[in-house]
Amino acid sequence: MTELSIAKSHHPVPLWIPGLLLTVVIAGAASWLAQQPVIAALGLGSLTLAIMLGILVGNSIYSPLASRCDNGVLLAKQKLLRLGIILFGFRITLQQIADVGFSGILIDALTLSSTFFMTCLLGMRLLKLDRDTVWLIGAGSSICGAAAVLATEPVVKAAPSKVAVAIATVVLFGTLAIFIYPLLWPLAHHLFPGLSAVQFGVFTGSTIHEVAQVVAAGHSISPDAENSAVIAKMLRVMMLAPFLLCLSTVLRGKHQGKTRQPTTFPWFALLFIAVALFNSLQLLPAAVVATLNQLAGLLLAMAMAALGLTTRFGALYEAGVKPLLLGALVFVWLIAGGGTINLLVQYFMG
Repeated sequence: MTELSIAKSHHPVPLWIPGLLLTVVIAGAASWLAQQPVIAALGLGSLTLAIMLGILVGNSIYSPLASRCDNGVLLAKQKLLRLGIILFGFRITLQQIADVGFSGILIDALTLSSTFFMTCLLGMRLLKLDRDTVWLIGAGSSICGAAAVLATEPVVKAAPSKVAVAIATVVLFGTLAIFIYPLLWPLAHHLFPGLSAVQFGVFTGSTIHEVAQVVAAGHSISPDAENSAVIAKMLRVMMLAPFLLCLSTVLRGKHQGKTRQPTTFPWFALLFIAVALFNSLQLLPAAVVATLNQLAGLLLAMAMAALGLTTRFGALYEAGVKPLLLGALVFVWLIAGGGTINLLVQYFMG
């Protein structure tokens, strides 16, 4: 037993291999399915299929594999997702960032603040949920899903059970958004004929919970929608740090005796912008950029598979009705309220 422990401590990389291989297999299966005419006719892209297959495997045969695969799956879900998003910057140019522009920043800021306010109002006043659960769900819904929940947890010092409930809630409704938003696009375009794919992409990036879910939904709509959705989402993710600073300031005012927790800046979002700016200079050969784009696609598909593998229906069942109801109400607000904010800002600044 001691020799095994020593071997593990000196060779940590093999611990990641089973989980990474599982995500690669799921990503490969999703890519193959996406190319089948029947599946393609449904508008399901490889990223959407990867999370669907991940959920299917995660809630069926994954349990006996979890002890061997968890390290690699978590690596794909966290590190590879961020690396994939950074490399996604090679699909973006300065002109596309400028197209999102100040209006995109304003949309993100208004959507974030109004969503968090609505979550607090509905959660604490209407549903009588405890403050920590409401704040965690509000952070996850307003900014970037599970990552925002985990970043908010040390600030509010929430119990692990409440963190699990919040993550399960935002993952559920963010996953639903992957399928709903591509259906909303033709409806929105019919109701507002002047609405472009880029503008709908900004709406997608400013209202869907997780980065991975934004990529999957945008990918199912169009390349233009996907690009603007990711840009809007990255701008929104970068608002996590000031959000946490504001939250910790509020808590410090209520609990003067407690020390403030340090906040972490989402550097991957800044690196995404830096890569996009570098890509605008067109210094790399087209073949190299194409290879980097393929690598980004693979990493993102692996991250989708990992997100699906770690989505447990049991966690939602244990959460009870009220957190799920809150998540549903906030989800409706993100579509209706977030859509209204997008239309108003784009109208007055267009």
